[in-house]
Amino acid sequence: MSAFEKLKSGIQSIFPNRSLVLKLVLSFLAVSLAGIALIGLLASNVTAHEFVRFVVTQRQDTLAPELSTYYVNHNGWNGVETLIQNSSSESGTDPVRPLVLVDSHGNVVFSTDSQFQHEKPSSQQIAFGAPIWANGQLVGLLIPTFPARNAPPRPPANDYIARINKNLVVGALGAVALSLLLGLFFSSTLTRPVKELINATREVAQGDLEREVPVRSKDELGELTKSFNQMRSQLKQSRDLRRKMTADIAHELRTPLSIILGHTEALSEGKLNPSPETFDIVYDEAKRLSLLVEDLRTLSLSEAGELTLTLQAVSPSDLVDRVVGAYLPKARGLNISLEADAEANLPDVQADFHRIIQVLANLLDNALRYTPAGGHLKLSARPASDGIEFRVQDSGPGISEADLPYIFDRFYRGDKSRNRQDGGSGLGLAISKSIIEAHGGRIGAESTMGEGTTITFVLPLFKETILN
Repeated sequence: MSAFEKLKSGIQSIFPNRSLVLKLVLSFLAVSLAGIALIGLLASNVTAHEFVRFVVTQRQDTLAPELSTYYVNHNGWNGVETLIQNSSSESGTDPVRPLVLVDSHGNVVFSTDSQFQHEKPSSQQIAFGAPIWANGQLVGLLIPTFPARNAPPRPPANDYIARINKNLVVGALGAVALSLLLGLFFSSTLTRPVKELINATREVAQGDLEREVPVRSKDELGELTKSFNQMRSQLKQSRDLRRKMTADIAHELRTPLSIILGHTEALSEGKLNPSPETFDIVYDEAKRLSLLVEDLRTLSLSEAGELTLTLQAVSPSDLVDRVVGAYLPKARGLNISLEADAEANLPDVQADFHRIIQVLANLLDNALRYTPAGGHLKLSARPASDGIEFRVQDSGPGISEADLPYIFDRFYRGDKSRNRQDGGSGLGLAISKSIIEAHGGRIGAESTMGEGTTITFVLPLFKETILN
């Protein structure tokens, strides 16, 4: 087993269940080891080569004065090899480390390098030579020839290089230990939000949607945490809405069912006469249940994107006139004035005619229900920046600012004056909103307490109208 495998096995024994931490630590350690090994090899080779260069250059500087004296005493270079070899022995340097001695004409006088026994040194090599002077005249050059980088070091370089390598190994081991510690620290820091997300995900899987994961950074992990918190918040909101809807549906079904059951039990026990009035009450409550179920079905289809729409070119004026004409008798019976106000020559909208009639009917029903006798209703249509805007204005009691943002929620109850004892299912505005949004439009409301409410929605223009 290699040292790296032993180290990996040791770390796995310490962190058996933290695979991501282990992978990060090993990756950090592997990169560090590669960098340390590369630097160590380069440092070792360069140190060995440069040390030999230093020794050879130093030997050159020491030997040059001796050669100058030798030339003067012997009037030439005869027998100079003996001086060079004796000088190497006395200084302890390696005599085989090559030096080349050339005369003033560049001819080789003595060389321990076989390369220069048959050829002259190059001009570049001569440039590194140490000049030898005798009686004021240049009589030669002592040229060092440096070993190749992969040549093994020789005494006295061996001991020096060994010490350098030992120090490099010690430094490398220290760097590995430091890399391991840094890897543990950084991996723990990086995996902390991941572990928090894992724990939070398990809590969500068990139905706990209350705890929010803290955002600890602004990087990708921070964005992931924000997305998770947003998802958790939406799940919580959906859960709460589902619970509220279930409770509201149960409440809405309880009243008509109680009336139907009470009357049928009384009829079966003979406590109530089977009069037409009794059957009318049972029929009305059953019809109310049927309308509630149909409204829920329409709303569910729309929110699921499965509501069938037959889109065509529809005249805004036709929509306004059709709905106002249908509700004018009812409005007169309640002593409420109903006005139609559609601008002339409005372009067609792209809509399902019957669904938009359903929306306008829901809005007028709602407005008539809460507008007092002597009040006024107005249904208008006019151009908008993104289509045609329809407005239903009433002179009712208005809706408070606290309740206004929630009036399009299913079964929402705001002001107690807006109850559903008069037949409303509590789904009309929610259905209207879902139908308008299915058309690609938008819907909203404005209201002032004591002055009335205005419901506004916008439908897109028919595509051929846009092109023209």
